[in-house]
Amino acid sequence: MSDFAARWSGALLDTYPAPPVELVSGAGATVTDADGNTYIDMLAGIAVNALGHGHPAVVEAVSSQISTLGHVSNLFGSRPVVELAEALRARVGDETARVFFSNSGAEANEAAFKLARLTGRRRILAAERGFHGRTMGALALTGQPDKQAAFEPLPAGVEYYPYGDVEALRELVLEDPDDTAAIILEPIQGETGVIPAPEGFLPAVRELCDANGILLIADEVQTGVGRTGDFFAFQHDGILPDVITMAKGLGGGLPIGATIARGAAAGLFSPGSHGTTFGGNPVACAAAGAVLGTIDGEFLAEVRRKGRLLMDEASHLPGVASVRGRGLMVGVVLDAPVAKLVVKHGLERGIIVNAPADDVIRLTPPLVISDDEIRAAVARLSEAIADAKEGS
Repeated sequence: MSDFAARWSGALLDTYPAPPVELVSGAGATVTDADGNTYIDMLAGIAVNALGHGHPAVVEAVSSQISTLGHVSNLFGSRPVVELAEALRARVGDETARVFFSNSGAEANEAAFKLARLTGRRRILAAERGFHGRTMGALALTGQPDKQAAFEPLPAGVEYYPYGDVEALRELVLEDPDDTAAIILEPIQGETGVIPAPEGFLPAVRELCDANGILLIADEVQTGVGRTGDFFAFQHDGILPDVITMAKGLGGGLPIGATIARGAAAGLFSPGSHGTTFGGNPVACAAAGAVLGTIDGEFLAEVRRKGRLLMDEASHLPGVASVRGRGLMVGVVLDAPVAKLVVKHGLERGIIVNAPADDVIRLTPPLVISDDEIRAAVARLSEAIADAKEGS
């Protein structure tokens, strides 16, 4: 164990393993460790650094804001907060939309959970193997018993349906439609292995919700902010949820979450019913404003193009069974359960990737990654897969 890893283990709670390297700087899609080694960052802090490391728009926005006003609490207002809320409302495309700012995706989903409770109905339907966070309410929505068991009892009222199976979901709704408050889903299940919803599933869920007065909550924490080539992943399916949760890429590296409610859902909260001290922090909101100001239609078209390039390049690698995903949210399915070894060997080859499943490598690079970096990353990934299969 390195000295840094030992210091880490001695000072931090054991929620994560000691890190294999100490990163000290980054530029675009490249990061550098304390020993001067460089890596192509194909994870972007798990889809957080949407504009890469050190993007000038984010640096300028944060530097300017922190030098003038850093924090005001939720007792006062500041311009970056309202400007960001207005920009998000415009991205949703519904003038009834209103925003609550928090600090993470889990908090954004906690707010959505509370909105569902305020309908007066008790049931919330969540997808099996979905992931919505690790706080208690968000964990209750997360359909992964292995993550839940140690923390039970969890908040009651959540039931689970097979992701992508609209008939099973319809049967579950019809068991008690008048007491079903919300259906929550991810357009692409990221933490399970980058699994997109089947074609037609989201429109069918929207129709089911409309027919029964149920809120449709779209968890866009990982898929939002241009990650899939549309600003929101649900836009690919031509639907509009009642509640949208966001975080990760929104702040361009700074912690910020957002819960957006529209229509009747926008009127469920009242003063004092929810809050958070750091939510709507001016510096984080300024960073998010810079991100939104950069991600325009041309930018999104480039994400779609680069996503096609990445998926095509990865699909031809030896040891790869299939490639799935959308835009720059890609799951590389291996033909053997060696994904964790690929992550290890990837670091040795100068590439940062992630293994959400034993046979899946997740690629969520900065959206600003270049074509040359994509090709170089895929070449290094190929070497890491070969190394892993030799050592498995």
